[in-house]
Amino acid sequence: MKPIGNPLKNIFLSGIRRTTATGLFLAVVLASVTLQAQVRPGIGVGVGAGSTPAPATEVFDPANPKEYEIAGLTVTGNKYLDPNSLLSLTGLKVGDKIRIPGEAVASAINKLMRSGLLETAEFLATRIDGSQVFLNVEIREQPRLYKVEFLGIRKGEQDALKDKVKLNLGRLVSSTIIKNTQLSVRKFFVEKGYLNTKVRINTVSTDSARNYATMRVLIDKGSKVKINDIDIRGREQLEEDKVRMKMKGTKESRFGRLFTPSKFIPKKFEEDKQKVLDFYNKEGYRDATITFDSVYAHDSKSVNIIMNIEEGPKYYVRSIDWEGNYLYTDEQLTQILGLKKGDIYSKEDIEKKKNGNPGGDLSSAYMDRGYLYFSADDVIKSVEGDSIDIEFRIFEGKQATINRIILNGNTKTSDHVVLREIRTLPGQKFSKTDIIRTQRELATLGYFDPEKIGINPVPQPDGTVDIEYTVEEKPSDQIELSGGWGGFVGFVGTLGLVFNNFSAKNIGNLSAWKPLPAGDGQKLALRFQANGRQFQTYSLTFTEPWLGGRRPNAFSVALSHTVFQQFNQFDIYSRGSSLRNATAFGSYSNTMMSLSLGRRLRFPDDYFTLSHALTFQRYGLNNLNLFYISDPETGQEFNNGISNSFLFNTTLSRNSIDNPQFPRGGSSFSLSGSLTPPYSLFRNGPQPTDLNKRFRWVEYHKWMFDASWFATVTGKLVLNARAHMGFLGRYGPSTDFSPFERFVLGGSGLAGTGMFALAQDIIGLRGYDDRSVYTGRPGILPSANERQRGGIAYNKYVMELRYPVSLNPSATIFVLGFLEAGNNWGSFKNFNPFDLKRSAGFGARIFMPAFGLIGIDYGYGFDPNPGAQRNQPGGQFHFTIGQQIR
Repeated sequence: MKPIGNPLKNIFLSGIRRTTATGLFLAVVLASVTLQAQVRPGIGVGVGAGSTPAPATEVFDPANPKEYEIAGLTVTGNKYLDPNSLLSLTGLKVGDKIRIPGEAVASAINKLMRSGLLETAEFLATRIDGSQVFLNVEIREQPRLYKVEFLGIRKGEQDALKDKVKLNLGRLVSSTIIKNTQLSVRKFFVEKGYLNTKVRINTVSTDSARNYATMRVLIDKGSKVKINDIDIRGREQLEEDKVRMKMKGTKESRFGRLFTPSKFIPKKFEEDKQKVLDFYNKEGYRDATITFDSVYAHDSKSVNIIMNIEEGPKYYVRSIDWEGNYLYTDEQLTQILGLKKGDIYSKEDIEKKKNGNPGGDLSSAYMDRGYLYFSADDVIKSVEGDSIDIEFRIFEGKQATINRIILNGNTKTSDHVVLREIRTLPGQKFSKTDIIRTQRELATLGYFDPEKIGINPVPQPDGTVDIEYTVEEKPSDQIELSGGWGGFVGFVGTLGLVFNNFSAKNIGNLSAWKPLPAGDGQKLALRFQANGRQFQTYSLTFTEPWLGGRRPNAFSVALSHTVFQQFNQFDIYSRGSSLRNATAFGSYSNTMMSLSLGRRLRFPDDYFTLSHALTFQRYGLNNLNLFYISDPETGQEFNNGISNSFLFNTTLSRNSIDNPQFPRGGSSFSLSGSLTPPYSLFRNGPQPTDLNKRFRWVEYHKWMFDASWFATVTGKLVLNARAHMGFLGRYGPSTDFSPFERFVLGGSGLAGTGMFALAQDIIGLRGYDDRSVYTGRPGILPSANERQRGGIAYNKYVMELRYPVSLNPSATIFVLGFLEAGNNWGSFKNFNPFDLKRSAGFGARIFMPAFGLIGIDYGYGFDPNPGAQRNQPGGQFHFTIGQQIR
């Protein structure tokens, strides 16, 4: 028989590629209608092959298919794939009878290609012996992924894509993988506002011997698509500005819009449409719907949005009924709920009244009395016009008693430190308010990540409940290490160590030193600061928050010593002498010891604490007029001798702040009074004319008030309002005001040179120079000496808006904008709480456990500051570390 003129020789199916479904379909059709085969000697024996038949040539006529028995089945071209597994995929086996040409071969090819393992596949008839046929499947495997290259974008975007599009090296590069990668890359950029992103993927052979290939992802992201116009139709009842405000992720592009996005992101648009409906529902429009919306191109770089709202009627509550309640009467529950006839019907507000206000919602009323399984479903009984009748169906359940407390995650902190802060004790009735309070107490310890404190009530078959608390330890110790070089004084360095979870009882246990023994909740702080011979200060503080371990009675002891020497700067600058060889002509020293004891109160509530402290300070002056005080009649200066201060302090404070690093709610205030003995009242005769003898025993009374309040405005935006004031008094008009413990105001609130450590109260006022704000006698500019000495009364008010950038415990970051005002007076006669220096600005805070709080602010002072070095309005930057600007 002679071959017919068919260009497809020796093949059943050839050229099947992985690119399109259309190619696969055409190839299958060809395989089913075209076949020509001739015997090829030398082909390997296939599965189930018998004796080798004689070479022969035969033409298969598509119009007259014949039936053959498969006598042999082999695979060639495979490098990694198992041939038997591939043959099993075809559905064919030795002994099967198939028609050639026919559907059996086409179906086998279809199954092989759909597996995604192959790039090409061909069936060949290698031998024909009468009614028997020997078949070989010649394949080419899909290449394996060697690496992925993202081209056409920045390196930062490449790194982000590698995290987003995770492709395991060594996997087969199939058409499905390529398509999914293409879709994922485009979605990544569309979510960032690049709606016109184009992605093309090529595979390039990297190692042909091992069939490895590199996937090159070519990206043309184009420009961000912004929103030109948003047309809200159908709105009649609610103000358009308020509706637009709810669309926080979908904003029109306008000049001056810096902090809100104007790019179009489909996912954000869908979220914002739901927020608009939630806003309508909250305002009583429960039937509000968005009937249609459309997004169309304005130009190549922007789109327009049309959105139609059908508002529907506004609904009001007409009646409230209760069912299933036995513990409380209908009237009591209605009062607890806080919903009455005529109120706007808002599903969101009802949910908050049921579950959203710990201690004051419906669920707290039951759960605080042990009814853990309580539930309340609000059902609309009827709707007539704009009036709604609501029925609350109560399931009270049984009271649950706490059985066990389970702690997980406190790998460093001892169990007893955690347990003493827990308000839910075994044997007590379950209480929702106590659980929320426990969560707050664990967060304020500072040892655990406040965002990851987990609470899980586990009901038991006997009606009791186990409560499982899960915490995650975070670094709580801090280190302060800074240094610099400053003019003639040379190197200035500070080393501070704060161990916030110290364990004194394990000091003798060498295995617990990592680097110091920890876990018992005590605090040990060490600090050293010096700039050579001129200034050194040393301090040590130890605090035991639970003295005796049974009650929260905090005991603290503090010791410090400061030395300051003054050198002749003219001698150093003019004669080239160094500070090392210079002679001091004046010095100051301060030694302090303090003991304090505080306890938590139960009245008015247990957020209150009362503490008392006894402090002794010894100031030494040696030929140094530190405060620039002199007698106007004799001219004698206060520059020599020893001054002693024996002080009793009592402080009443309340702190309900929910998170010490980034508070979102709560408040804190403190009122303190510090008093020395009234030595002048026991003295016979006038006070000494010798200033050094006059201030040998320092006497004063000092009063301080600080208050801070936090509230979430919307979303993550938090408002913080603060007020501070202080007064330094004397016991009689014939007694001088103390030169020590006065107030200095202005700048960042840092102590500056350090020689006034423990001798003055340093208060910041952003937008003004350090220590510069002072109001003296009317009509007379205050001197530099008066500013240095400080005032006897000050007040300050602050308002901040804060927004968190990161709440990660390893680096809590937030930005802020502020308004503040304050002043400092040298006389009570001139004190005027409304005569303030005002400023405004912005800044940022970074809290890192190892370094504490780091802050930078830019403040602009609006009011003149007469007599100061910079007395006209202006702006400046302020930097702080380890403290808040008070």
